[in-house]
Amino acid sequence: MEQIYVDHAATSPMHPKVIDKMMEVMNAEFGNPSSIHSFGRGARHIIDEARAEIARSIGAQANEIIFTSGGTEADNHAIFGVAHSNQHKGKHIITTQIEHHAVLHTCEQLKNLGFEITYLPVDQEGRISLADLENALRDDTILVTIMYGNNEVGTIQPIKEIGQILKEHPAIFHTDAVQAYGLEKINVKECGIDLMSVSAHKMNGPKGIGFLYANTEIKLAPRLFGGEQERKRRAGTENVPSIAGFLEAVRISQQEMETKREEYLKFKSVFIKKLSENNIEFFQNGSLDFSLPHVLNLSFPGTNVEAMLVNLDLAGIAASSGSACTAGSIDPSHVLVAMFGKDDPRIQNSIRFSFGLFNTLEQIEKAAEETSRIVKRLTT
Repeated sequence: MEQIYVDHAATSPMHPKVIDKMMEVMNAEFGNPSSIHSFGRGARHIIDEARAEIARSIGAQANEIIFTSGGTEADNHAIFGVAHSNQHKGKHIITTQIEHHAVLHTCEQLKNLGFEITYLPVDQEGRISLADLENALRDDTILVTIMYGNNEVGTIQPIKEIGQILKEHPAIFHTDAVQAYGLEKINVKECGIDLMSVSAHKMNGPKGIGFLYANTEIKLAPRLFGGEQERKRRAGTENVPSIAGFLEAVRISQQEMETKREEYLKFKSVFIKKLSENNIEFFQNGSLDFSLPHVLNLSFPGTNVEAMLVNLDLAGIAASSGSACTAGSIDPSHVLVAMFGKDDPRIQNSIRFSFGLFNTLEQIEKAAEETSRIVKRLTT
């Protein structure tokens, strides 16, 4: 039985070129980048090259890239860092109800430390209201953290418009772009973004590596203490092979972005068309106009998510109910609750299909046919 992986929003397979690059570096460069001898300089060159190219991909400067262990650390560093560096100016933070838990749980910790958190609601497409944001801003607001694109339903927030609003306010603007980077063209300067989190494993790079973009004007208290790596902002010997692999993944994503966007949008269209041809009742969750190309979240009335996922897995199809970070949890999706309310049946019958490397049109057609058969079996 062919195994079809359509859970790329949870994690993605490493690109073969990324694996080759990492093996090359692991075999050739083992020096400590902080050492001044030739072994250290070789490792340092790899990091410097990666930092410069990654910075260019988002319109930033090389010294504005901080390498981290992934998106969670980047989110934590950004939010805790701003909070502790700016609490003398105020203790009010604005976020949304649909953020990744790396943001929500960090905000909860700050609430326990005396900070006040405002959670902006979203509409049934998962978008915030700019008017709500403007009304929530106060003189003591020090941080606004709003994700670029949602990991469960794919909805993209009005990032550039948020940046415009915050140009007139001293609050710092952070966005979690873990799902968007590599598929969306992002220029942090044009969007008014001060801090941005990215993770390599969502874009065919290795796990355990990411970056935080931090505008040079932002004061950011460190979260790790030790050596003077990352300009004293993130202590610890750098993960050189993973950084090299990350750069390779970035290069590939920048070269193939438009092709991949078109391909994934076609996958979405074909999947939906197949369901319709099979007379399957379903609803698409999220925005039709403002959406990440690779994420498709569908509600199937009359089913429940546990039965759907088990049956999909038995059919060789790997999908999910939303965020992989809450896999196994019996709690309903906080994203869908925010969009539809806690009593809406879509909370219990929605499945996320997300596309990526190695998926083919034939696989997507087969996945849609199998999904149709499963829905019919569960609803008759």
